[in-house]
Amino acid sequence: MLFTGLCACGAGTLHASGDLKVIANPSVTASSISADDLKGVFLATKTAVDGASVEPVLAKHGPTHEAFLKEYVGKTDAALTIYFRSLVFTGKAAIPKSCDSDAEIAAYVAKTKGAIGYVSAAANAPGTKTLDVK
Repeated sequence: MLFTGLCACGAGTLHASGDLKVIANPSVTASSISADDLKGVFLATKTAVDGASVEPVLAKHGPTHEAFLKEYVGKTDAALTIYFRSLVFTGKAAIPKSCDSDAEIAAYVAKTKGAIGYVSAAANAPGTKTLDVK
């Protein structure tokens, strides 16, 4: 299964959007992204930002993942899994990369041209840049 659903991390509390940050590989020229464009990137309906090709990177679980999906994507983890399975089945998109931790997401985004992901606000994400969500 692609996503593991709710995690017992954080005693079930969800982060507010101020408790997470959107990070990108330095090859992404934009310094900000609209909430609509961010949603499009993570739903595979938008493949470029400011003319640069982008690739979404998802967390597999946890309160930051749940908060990001609720705030910016508008889907639950289970609904997102079903959504991507249907896209893969119809040949419209591939399942995005998913990582186990903030550190893994940050490392992947730092080394992958065009990668965009999200981590908790307190996470150290060397080699990436933070995008302002407008």
